[in-house]
Amino acid sequence: MRADRLLSLLLLLQNRGRMTAPELAAELEVSVRTVYRDIEALGASGIPVHADRGPAGGYRLVDGYRTRLTGLTDSQADSLFLAGTPGPARDLGLGADLAAAQLKLQAALPAGLADRARRLQGRFHLDATAWFRDADPVPHLAQIAQAVWDQRILVAGYRRWNGEVRTGRVLHPLGLVLKGGIWYLVARPADEPAAGPAGTPAGSHRTYRTYRVSRFLDVDTAPGTFVRPPGFELAAYWEESARRLDDALRHQTAVVRLSPRGLRLLPMQFGAAGSRALADAGPADADGWTTVRLPVETQSVAVGDLLRLGAEAEVVSPPELRRAVAGTVAVLAERYR
Repeated sequence: MRADRLLSLLLLLQNRGRMTAPELAAELEVSVRTVYRDIEALGASGIPVHADRGPAGGYRLVDGYRTRLTGLTDSQADSLFLAGTPGPARDLGLGADLAAAQLKLQAALPAGLADRARRLQGRFHLDATAWFRDADPVPHLAQIAQAVWDQRILVAGYRRWNGEVRTGRVLHPLGLVLKGGIWYLVARPADEPAAGPAGTPAGSHRTYRTYRVSRFLDVDTAPGTFVRPPGFELAAYWEESARRLDDALRHQTAVVRLSPRGLRLLPMQFGAAGSRALADAGPADADGWTTVRLPVETQSVAVGDLLRLGAEAEVVSPPELRRAVAGTVAVLAERYR
């Protein structure tokens, strides 16, 4: 571990120039005293580190010195695919590897490109977590990720969305997906026939399942490995699965009248579906309200979603949804009277 830290310290000085001991300690997550010892060790090994005294001082490499010790380890190379998402990289146990890999890449770049890379890093940032929601606790994520990589069989306990707990689930983990700050595991249940339910052809998306990683109660690996299904592509599966889920959830259409303010709220409350409904809307009526056709989920979910628009919306149809909204409003009016 100390050798890795010494290399990181050397690359920091090479990439950034003069740095103070507290700055180095913060980057390396060690004490200032440890930095002093590491600087001495670099000097003893022949690295020309110069100490500038005074308020504007710090440590720097003698002008013209550059190291070429920039070979990436396997885990550091893997971490580069998460270079824009440091939070998820930490979740997967690759945070330190990512930092070391970025330092090595910067050290290997010509001076002009290295400066450009630093400017990009300082001006663009990707935050994969949704607004107003804490990230899910995922204590088993690193172990699941290792099983995905090594094609190890998982034996897990899992809590379903309805609260039902299933223990001893045997899974072949195929891939991990980060969606809106939430981690999902795509896997094939080992006890399900390869052909899938009702004669589904082998390799069909119906033979795979998606599990929310935060709902795993316990995870262990079984002896041996599994064979990945030929032709399985994680990105293609996820895209089709997301489309099928959206189609299944939004299986009916509500006709809704919206005030001018309701029109502005629609894309914020309903996302892409609201934006499409807004684009297809006709002209406003004599009262200034506009009628849109909006895909909605089941009635119980649609009532809550539509009530987020408050008095800026009126459900026209279907009649059962209009009655359900009216009934909920009546109960609220009675409660707050």
